[in-house]
Amino acid sequence: MKKNKIESELTKDPGGTAFHCKDAIEISLFIEKEGLGFYEKAAKNVSDRRVKDIFLRLAEEEREHIQILKTKLQFLKPVISGKGKTTRKIDLFVKEKLEGKIFPASENNLVIKYKNDFEALDYGIESEKRSIEVLNNLLLNEKKLDVKSIFAHLVAEEKKHLALLEELKTKI
Repeated sequence: MKKNKIESELTKDPGGTAFHCKDAIEISLFIEKEGLGFYEKAAKNVSDRRVKDIFLRLAEEEREHIQILKTKLQFLKPVISGKGKTTRKIDLFVKEKLEGKIFPASENNLVIKYKNDFEALDYGIESEKRSIEVLNNLLLNEKKLDVKSIFAHLVAEEKKHLALLEELKTKI
């Protein structure tokens, strides 16, 4: 069975990347921040009020998720102090394997002009699908239950976003 592009990107390292809770939170923060950037920008470029409202709602949810993840990270700080190498490893992982692969337009701060609102919705749907795919692949390769639970929680949130976008697409 042929691996897809994202799966092969995430599994290139034969030794695998061992993640800690902090790493999983950092990865999740990156994904949520990219989503926030996309939804804020997309909301400014659509004309249909329903599409604008859903993008603004999803941006607000991303903002809330970011705050929750930052709070979790704060609670972990006393436990993980002095582990700077992990941060550099996770920064490299994000840069090489995630940056520009989920919400590509977010990476360069461009405001995309969509042909129509339907195209903007499609872009959001495809981005949420890529996010779910990335997180599911991380889950498959992860052994630690605490790390898996962080990724699994974000998968559930991304699936909610996907469902909202797909439902709205049927109404436009």
